[in-house]
Amino acid sequence: MPVMHFHVVWPDQTQTRCYSPSLVVQDYLQVGHSYPLHDFLQRSHEALHIASERVRAKYGFACSQAMDQWAEIEHLAAPFQTQADAQVLVTAFS
Repeated sequence: MPVMHFHVVWPDQTQTRCYSPSLVVQDYLQVGHSYPLHDFLQRSHEALHIASERVRAKYGFACSQAMDQWAEIEHLAAPFQTQADAQVLVTAFS
């Protein structure tokens, strides 16, 4: 399966390179687009879940690295949950 990374900028301007085991993330996120935090979390969770299930369909087991990435995204997003205008910018796919 083709691995993809998506690069994001958090509301505090820190940057993170996120992992996906599938290109499906391109169906949920767009480079150059800022997403409200809640929307970004929903989109990235769904994309990573689908990517993990694609790994399961092909290899017989879910992708633990995709679920680890989701846990990291949740952790990184936590400080911004109380900011009503928090936005996450997707800067690149690689």
